[in-house]
Amino acid sequence: MIEVKHLTRRYGSTLAVDDVSFSVERGAICGLLGPNGAGKSTTMNIMTGCLAATDGEVRYDGLEIYADKDQVKRRIGYLPEQPPLYGDMTVWEYLDFVARAKGLPRLQVMEEVKRTGFACGLEEAIGRPIKNLSKGYKQRVGIAQALIGDPDVVILDEPTVGLDPIQIIEIRDLVKRLGERHTVIVSSHILSEIRALCDRIVIISKGRVVADDTPENLEKLFAGSSTTVATVRTSEGTALSIASGVPHAGAVTCDPAAEEGAVDVLIKAADDADIRAAVSRAFAERDVALLQMVTSRASLEDVFVELTTETPEEVEAPC
Repeated sequence: MIEVKHLTRRYGSTLAVDDVSFSVERGAICGLLGPNGAGKSTTMNIMTGCLAATDGEVRYDGLEIYADKDQVKRRIGYLPEQPPLYGDMTVWEYLDFVARAKGLPRLQVMEEVKRTGFACGLEEAIGRPIKNLSKGYKQRVGIAQALIGDPDVVILDEPTVGLDPIQIIEIRDLVKRLGERHTVIVSSHILSEIRALCDRIVIISKGRVVADDTPENLEKLFAGSSTTVATVRTSEGTALSIASGVPHAGAVTCDPAAEEGAVDVLIKAADDADIRAAVSRAFAERDVALLQMVTSRASLEDVFVELTTETPEEVEAPC
């Protein structure tokens, strides 16, 4: 298990990480999600021992990252946001260099380079200079170096940043496969990526943990009541009058619809009831044409926006 307890990091008067705590079970894929500048990379740098915390601790199966650094660092593979690649080396030379730098026995180095190269789909690029590779293949090399030594934990900071859509899918599939063998912590500000990859999500905003749960539970927790949008062909006043009388209807608002002569009625269910049948019946009884009806609940995008958007009170007034 990975335990992060009360991490704090200051840069002068700036509080980059503010009392961050969370834990990750062995074999899980955990996502650190937050806007740019939220403190994700700083947290990861502390978790890997690359940066000292001002306060707090990180433990891997009970071993503290600084007190037991030699034991702990052998358990961690790390891909920083800017991978430490040497462009003039071939992929083979670079992975060989990393394996030797990590202190692997000489007879194990060749097998480890082959294993990690194969795991990351680098067979065709293994003899090519890294500087000649595409961005996607460079990311594969960065992930391969993190896997050298078969660490228990793999930490990936923004592994798909700057990639095209096809490369993103390829790296995402690779990270999923890593989760079959390693505990994985991956950071991103891309919601769909984290939702597709992770068993657990820690949302960080302004240096603090604002949510920590499974994607499904986060969506349920913040879903509240459902919202039904009914597109009807009638006047705004009539639509509001009918919708307000629907059993279990809460707040009702109305907007112009795309179709001429129609309006969109937004109806929030007061107690999480399924009001679709009642809405349909209410408009039918008044001979109002119901053109379309859609019911939705909070998505991870809604959760993210709610938790990371500044309220007017939080925005400093200009001097």
